[in-house]
Amino acid sequence: MSTQLDIALESTPKKTFATAVDWPGLSRSGKTAELALEALVAHLPRYAAVLERVGSANAESLAPFVRSFRLSEIIPNVIESGSGNSGTEFGVPSLVTDADRGAVSADEAGRLAAIVAASWAEFDAVVAVAPQELRKGPRGGGRDRDKIVAHVTESDHAYAREIGVRLKAPAADDRAAVRAMREAMLAVLREPSDGSPLADRRWTTRYAAHRIAWHALDHAWEIEDRTEPAAS
Repeated sequence: MSTQLDIALESTPKKTFATAVDWPGLSRSGKTAELALEALVAHLPRYAAVLERVGSANAESLAPFVRSFRLSEIIPNVIESGSGNSGTEFGVPSLVTDADRGAVSADEAGRLAAIVAASWAEFDAVVAVAPQELRKGPRGGGRDRDKIVAHVTESDHAYAREIGVRLKAPAADDRAAVRAMREAMLAVLREPSDGSPLADRRWTTRYAAHRIAWHALDHAWEIEDRTEPAAS
């Protein structure tokens, strides 16, 4: 049986992001809306693996979606389209949509936070088995593993400030400090919300969950895609 997946689009003349409004981190881009939707559907099996990392409190409710995502039994349903901005053009899902401004119950906040935590767990697991040197891009570009880890850690610190968490920036190799920062961020995301921006800034709970999870998964999947296959 197919599962309908509600999608929000943000578009610029050169890039569109398609974001699954109920699923933090499930956001992919393309030169057009059609290509962005194709990319999102292509990543559904990878996203299903992330959902399987979610704790037991949410696992049972997520199980039907895990199956549908693994089999790509999805009908994309675009419920919202908006104009992107310079962030969209740069390659970051940047639009706080109408869906992102929706109220968040305590149960829903717990689900969103659990998926963010699973996205970090996926990133950590990919990093743990990746080589330091990654395959370069078409023009020889791209960070190697440790620089990606440092970048994600620095970005998470900036995201923490966006949602009102004020902690000293952790070193990427200080796992205790990274865990403490993540736990403080998750504590904010677990709080129910009326959909107002967090910390009197711009990000809502739903958008924050999307953005934080997307960044972790985007780089996890980048590392996987840029890892040289083992020699046979």
